[in-house]
Amino acid sequence: MDDHSTTQKQKVLIMKKIFSEMQRPVQILLVLGILVFINIISAYFYSNIDLTEEKRFRLTSPTKKMLHKVPDVIYARVLLEGDFPAGFKRLQNSTKELLNQFRSENAYISFGFENPNEGSIEEINKTREELKKGGLLPINLMIKSGTENKEQLIYPYAVFNYGERRIAVNLLENIPGYDQETNLNNSISQLEYKFANAIQKLLSNEKKNVVFVDGHGELSDEQTMSIQSVLNPFYNFGRINLDSAGFIRKEIDGIIIARPQTPFSEKDKFKLDQYLMNGGKILWLVDGMAMSLDSMNNTAEFIPQPLDVNLSDILYKYGVRIEPNLVLDLECSKIPQVIGQQGGKPQIELFPWYYFPLVSPRSDHPIVRNLDRIMFEFPSSIDTIRTANAIQKTALLESSEYSRYQLSPMRVGFDILRYKPDPSKFDKKHLPLAYLLEGVFSSNYENRVEESMLSGMKAIGQEFKSQSSPTKMIIASDGDLIKNLYDKETGKFAPLGYNKYEKTSYVGNKDFISNAIEYLTNDENIMAARTKQIKLRLLDKVKIEEDKLFWQSLNIGLPLLVLILLGIINFLYRKRKYASFNSQTNP
Repeated sequence: MDDHSTTQKQKVLIMKKIFSEMQRPVQILLVLGILVFINIISAYFYSNIDLTEEKRFRLTSPTKKMLHKVPDVIYARVLLEGDFPAGFKRLQNSTKELLNQFRSENAYISFGFENPNEGSIEEINKTREELKKGGLLPINLMIKSGTENKEQLIYPYAVFNYGERRIAVNLLENIPGYDQETNLNNSISQLEYKFANAIQKLLSNEKKNVVFVDGHGELSDEQTMSIQSVLNPFYNFGRINLDSAGFIRKEIDGIIIARPQTPFSEKDKFKLDQYLMNGGKILWLVDGMAMSLDSMNNTAEFIPQPLDVNLSDILYKYGVRIEPNLVLDLECSKIPQVIGQQGGKPQIELFPWYYFPLVSPRSDHPIVRNLDRIMFEFPSSIDTIRTANAIQKTALLESSEYSRYQLSPMRVGFDILRYKPDPSKFDKKHLPLAYLLEGVFSSNYENRVEESMLSGMKAIGQEFKSQSSPTKMIIASDGDLIKNLYDKETGKFAPLGYNKYEKTSYVGNKDFISNAIEYLTNDENIMAARTKQIKLRLLDKVKIEEDKLFWQSLNIGLPLLVLILLGIINFLYRKRKYASFNSQTNP
């Protein structure tokens, strides 16, 4: 009886062992199936937990709000597929991660990566030609491969398509003076804004209405064709002569006053004032001094006069004053000068012209953050005035650390180029050249409006307002910021910011004007994404060199040590387990 009972126990234990052994493959298959299922589901759903200090993986609220409004498929064709150096690989991965975040907010966002340099020679050439027609030009990247350097053409673009509409986005920021790592980091920081801005423009059914003011010697239509050609897909541009207009309609989303040369009448100023009081937005580009390089064509020196266009009182009321001076800066563009004769031909050389500052934005405001240098011509400094209402004043553009100003009256001549500049005399650093004003403004005609103005407003069904609704304006002390060169004979115009002497374009001019107009006319505040900043956390190269052997040994030795320990633990566990089993089956 005892032997039979023992045999039965042994059989039960053996059956349990067999059943246990059979369960293991089933459990493994079950776990693998769950993992495959999770992987399939994760391909359609994207989420993450952002533990970074600057919240680099979190979309801004305006971007999320805009994405939720996308009603149909928007496809992003990203031309950044292939093998790249580490920096561009980071840009590629960041682009993919951001588009995944966009898709997690709205499934209508779709994207794909392509390599324009893949295929036969005929296919590659055809692709490149098509991209060139669309204005997508490659950059030539030098890549080190062992002891050799090889060139690689890269197309850092994403093309967003929505129905028949199409917008190309340049993924790469290239600010002169910054190394490649910093430029790539800035590029990654700006991806959200660029993508959100492109999608917003694709979704917009109605263009914003922006008008240039005429009638006071402002820049002509031909002299502003460059910025209009850039922004025409997104804005309706027009011109308004204030003298012939009864009032400025509310349908006008923004007004540009571009380098006026003759005084504004009180009636014209009153119309601008009431447009602002009704929530209108104004971009003031006003010179402080009557000065241009053409003024010095036939003279060695010139004495410029303050440019009085009768706007001082209205700007003073709003909180700013353009000073009657000229700002000089050691950071500047160049102009040609004849230095001698050779073979009967003049010898020309470029010299720094301190009256043409090249401004690198210092502010983190989304209008100017990470912009390339902006070229000014004879700017004046701007001072702020205390106002009755609390107006937020933000200095958008300032001169460099090595700048100064000349007060009127002053002499401007080329003799300054004969001498090496003394940096100690350029001691008025960071002189403001452009301001953003935001808040509730008081009317310039508060408590002093004329009866004729009131009766004129009543005749057209308007009421006088002494306080504005919350609104904003931008003022810069150089009207040439928005001016492009124009050839009357050919009818062609140069890009905004083009310097004909240096034969280079300062794209910061275009970007600054574009951003200023967008900020003024767009109430959805998509530009908030431009304030995103991704910090560079670079390794200490000296410490790396000192501790290299330690970390190499640790990275190789630690995994091996862990494997050995796990092997020993597993061996001891199995030995103990089967010793216990044998003792039970063979008592």
